[in-house]
This record gives sequence, structure tokens and C-alpha cells, in this order.
Amino acid sequence: MEKLNNPEINLIEENNNKSLLKIRTGNQCIIDAKNKSEPNMLFSEFWHEGELCICFADTNLGKSILAVQIANSISKGLPVNGFKMNAYKQKVLYFDFEMGDKQFQRRYSEEYINDYLFDDNFLRVEINPDFTDFEKFEIALFDAIEKAIISQTAKLLIIDNLTYLCAQTTEKAKDALPLMKKLKDLKIKHDLSLLVLAHTPKRNLFDPITNKDLAGSKHLANFADSIFAIGESFKEKSIRYLKQVKARATEIIFDSENIVVCELQKPDNFLKFTYINYGYEKDHLKPLSENQSSEIDNAIIELKSSTPNLTNGEIAQRLGTYKMKVGRVLKKHSETNSNNHNKV
Repeated sequence: MEKLNNPEINLIEENNNKSLLKIRTGNQCIIDAKNKSEPNMLFSEFWHEGELCICFADTNLGKSILAVQIANSISKGLPVNGFKMNAYKQKVLYFDFEMGDKQFQRRYSEEYINDYLFDDNFLRVEINPDFTDFEKFEIALFDAIEKAIISQTAKLLIIDNLTYLCAQTTEKAKDALPLMKKLKDLKIKHDLSLLVLAHTPKRNLFDPITNKDLAGSKHLANFADSIFAIGESFKEKSIRYLKQVKARATEIIFDSENIVVCELQKPDNFLKFTYINYGYEKDHLKPLSENQSSEIDNAIIELKSSTPNLTNGEIAQRLGTYKMKVGRVLKKHSETNSNNHNKV
């Protein structure tokens, strides 16, 4: 590795070997980064290697279905159709704290016959029914997860779901903080890639998805490297869409104006998300009544008038709407004012 020939920097490096904190110059950080490869995509821009990623959605929208599909993809070294993956084929530990064996078999068979054949790299992990010491459940669970990582030499984990990792509800910030710290510590210690599934409280289907829809959002979001959501389309019961909420390894590609639209299908023995196209989130939200729409329009105009330096995106985020709508409302308002002025 290239070194900067400076006695003071060499002294810093010597101290780093003995200290909890690692101090480097900005130049040394860039030099060290050159020796590291760019993180590979595990599931398009939604999840990269080395990331702690959260996928959240309301109940029964298919979080587990998509997670198994992603795990199956990585275990076989084949991308999910319609999505990108440039990571190599590898072992996946899928911690399933939701389904029993027969439920799992039903999803991945044709009414319990013609079972789907998973790769041996796909390892499903469950809670041992003989475990009885539930007073120390959270400590024992994290200890067991770490032992599984070591024994299986696994670098990729999917945890279904977040609720089981904490004895208390993750909707409270005080509970979310230590939980996410433990996950982050595991990631750093063992150089892991983690996908964690999380529930969201019942949300208003008129509004676009934001990070505020994630239970315990502030602390969960702070510790996560990337976050994406599964949205429900009002158009058809089987239609879902995927939207990025947070990203560090890339720009946010799949925002409200470029969601990934999928259909929940089971053409044979594998229940899955089938890619359809890209679209606008507004097309899958419940339409507002005339009165509701007028209220949002007025709020957009008032916010822009009171804080003119706000961008359309910032206004959209504050009001829980989308940027294109803000642009249309402000343009129409400007044209109306201009026409009224000309008449005078």
C-alpha cells in the first residue's frame, strides 16, 4: 500500500494500532480507498455488498417473498429478472422468524408437490422450538446469529424480520438505537452484507412513501446504509412497487418519478415479484377527492410563498407529495397570477 512519507503521519499510524479510534489524513483515506474494490450490486441499486439495508412495507405486501427471491438469486449467482447483480455466487443465511416449514413449502411448491429446488448456498435459519430461556432471548439470539456467521463462514445475511431481534417494539427510538448498533457492530466485525425486513405502521395510501413511514424511522434510518420500501398499488391487488428511500453507495435512482413496478405471481412452484416496468408513484396512489387535492395545492402555494428558497423536492418532502405535482401546481399558480396581472 502506498504510504505518505511524513513522520507525523507515521506516528499517527503507529498510534492507530493501539487505539480504539483510527486517525488518518484525507489523502491517506483516498489512497486506502484505491486498494478497495467498488461494492458489487446484490439487488440493483437497492442493496450493495457491505451495506446494512432495510426493506420495509405494510403487512402482507410481500417483504418475505421478495427477500427469499433475492436470497435465491444470490445463492445461485443469477440476478432477479429485471434487476442487476454483479456479485458472485455465495452462501446466504436467511433468518426466517416468520414462517413454519409447511408455509414455506407451500410457497415454493405446487400445492405441496413439485417442490422448487434451492441451491445449497441458501441456508434457512429458524428459532429452535426447544429454546426456553426467553428472559435472555435477545442476548442469546444475537450470540446465536454470530455463531452461525462464523460456523458457516457466511458474509451475507437476510433477517426476516426486525421485530424478533428486539424484545421490545422497534417503534420506540430508545429500543431501535441499541438494536441497530448491534447490527452495525456485527456488520463491521464480520464484514457482512445485511438485508433486514421491517414492518411499517398502517400508512395513508394517498401519500407517497417516505422514510417517516418506517417504524422508529429516525434511528433506524441513521444506522442503515440503504433503505427501500415496497408500496401497494391501488390499481390492482397483485401490483407492488419498489422505491428507494436512502442510499450511500449510489444516487437514489428509484424515486417517486422512477419506481420499479412489479406483479406478485406464482406461475409454477416459486412465488415471486415479476418485473413489469418503471413508472410514477403517483399513478399507483389512491386519487384524492377534489377537496383534498385543493388543500394540498393551497399548502404548496402557501409554503412556497412563505419560504421561497425551498426547492420543489423539499416542498414535496415536507407535504408528503411528489416533486412533479409541486412543479405543476406552482406553474399553474404563476400562470394564473400572470394572466390576472395582464388583465389589469
